[in-house]
Amino acid sequence: MNIWGLVLSYILVFLIIGISTVLQKAKVLDDEGARKFIHIGVSNWWILAWVFFQGENALWFAIVPPITFILLNYYSYKTNLIKSMERSGNGNLGTVYFPISLLILVIFTFGVINRPEIGAVGILVLGYGDGLAAVIGKAYGKRKLVDNKSLEGSLTMLLASFIVILIVLLIAGTALVTTLIVAVVVSLLSTVIELYTPKGLDNLSVPLFSSLLVYVLLLLI
Repeated sequence: MNIWGLVLSYILVFLIIGISTVLQKAKVLDDEGARKFIHIGVSNWWILAWVFFQGENALWFAIVPPITFILLNYYSYKTNLIKSMERSGNGNLGTVYFPISLLILVIFTFGVINRPEIGAVGILVLGYGDGLAAVIGKAYGKRKLVDNKSLEGSLTMLLASFIVILIVLLIAGTALVTTLIVAVVVSLLSTVIELYTPKGLDNLSVPLFSSLLVYVLLLLI
């Protein structure tokens, strides 16, 4: 299972990057659309990791893809290697912060607490919440809030995050009432964190804050 998890991890990520590159070259996606396609798509890696990385050695297999992509993404940031992932030659370290968040949450949730669903919340909130917020905000955002982020984008972040948390915690077997409380609190606070975090750094702040808050709330409730 663990070996298959590694193989499928690389297939998934490079397939998403490849599709994004093709769509960008075909003018189906603009530069930002290509980046968000990768951003959302790669977040699904955590689902694969949750299913395939099992047993005593799960952590040691699960940390390999994040480490690989910290190095690859930094190289791409410096050289513009993967153009669909960078901001038209004006890249920021957000593409590097993403796999750093993955690595931190893999170590914490696979290795320390052995609850990968906690990490799933943070990464999928980042992927779908932050990713869709940028897409909807760019297309329909009229009411600007902070740093050119829009009310429409923030509402999208709130709704997407709520749905993600609800689904993940219910799949993990959390009681419905507890799940609803956690989903409301974490989605609201994660939306505020995303709103006030400078671009790029939200790839660190959103997943780490979301996962930590879910963990603390589940301990308290």
